[in-house]
Amino acid sequence: MQGLASLGFALVGCGRIARRHADLLAGGAVEGARLVAVCDTDVARARAFGERYNVPHFASADEMLERIGPSIDVLSILTPSGSHAALTIALAPHGKHIVVEKPMALTLTDADAMIRACDVAGVKLFVVKQNRFNRPVVKLREAFDAGRFGKLVMGTVRVRWRRDQSYYDQDGWRGTWAEDGGVFANQASHHVDLLEWFLGEPETVYAQARTALVDIETEDTGVAIVRFASGALGVIEATTAARPDNLEGSLSILGEKGTVEIAGFAVNEIRSWRFSDPQPDDASVMDTARSNPPDVYGFGHAHYLRNVVECIHHGGKALVDGLEGRKSLELISAIYESIFSGQEVRMRFRPTHSLLGRR
Repeated sequence: MQGLASLGFALVGCGRIARRHADLLAGGAVEGARLVAVCDTDVARARAFGERYNVPHFASADEMLERIGPSIDVLSILTPSGSHAALTIALAPHGKHIVVEKPMALTLTDADAMIRACDVAGVKLFVVKQNRFNRPVVKLREAFDAGRFGKLVMGTVRVRWRRDQSYYDQDGWRGTWAEDGGVFANQASHHVDLLEWFLGEPETVYAQARTALVDIETEDTGVAIVRFASGALGVIEATTAARPDNLEGSLSILGEKGTVEIAGFAVNEIRSWRFSDPQPDDASVMDTARSNPPDVYGFGHAHYLRNVVECIHHGGKALVDGLEGRKSLELISAIYESIFSGQEVRMRFRPTHSLLGRR
């Protein structure tokens, strides 16, 4: 980025995930980017964030744009999932590029409106899927793109995390249909994205879910079976009812010529790397990621934000833009439609039973 102006990032929302973004942007971990402001409707929370990172704080995005708009290049929307769409649509006309945390929205109608709003405004829309940048996932993608798996057979993701009642009680929106969704829409959304990224276009899905250990509207435990256009099958196992601690966040890809499993609790550690046509560097791949990240967010946010900067400065295509982010949302929406209807759902459906995103 030498010779190019540093991009000013402003955070909309100062909740749990915002600290991850702020630490990276204010700490110099993202070359070509800097944190310039934060805002939150909870004024005390905004003030605490601003003081922590030594940047101006505001009670709303509108006030922030009015006061320091020229210094802002990118708005990072880090609010509860149910507000992503309304904020993106309202803020896109200001001409700032937009980064939105997962999931980009809770309904496909909202996602489509977000994409249109950014297209009309001529700004880029980036959907955060940081696990695509984890080193083991990058190595897996290289092997996949090189055709080393041959015919795909099956893919599996397992999210076995701990979220107790105190987690859901922190904020009123957690575990609600209108603002959050359950484990599939929230915690497992990155893993659903990875499964679809490797296995391709889904055709049908059948899912079941329950609320096992906490008092919330939505599910804390579920399973889904997905049939892909390639003929491969996908299995999604997701729960926040692991006790007493987080257990794993894993991805397995099985093909006629190879099998790879990435485990750890944030898809961060290669557990198995086996191919029928060994390559010289296969022996060293198992050592590419051996340490656990500090939390379930993994290591990928810094790499993701660097990709954002690169795309804005050089006009390239984002790894996960609005259209790419919509793909996993469609599969998640189909999972919920199946849960509520009790039926297998064929993609390109119109939701009629699901409560996700309903107010």
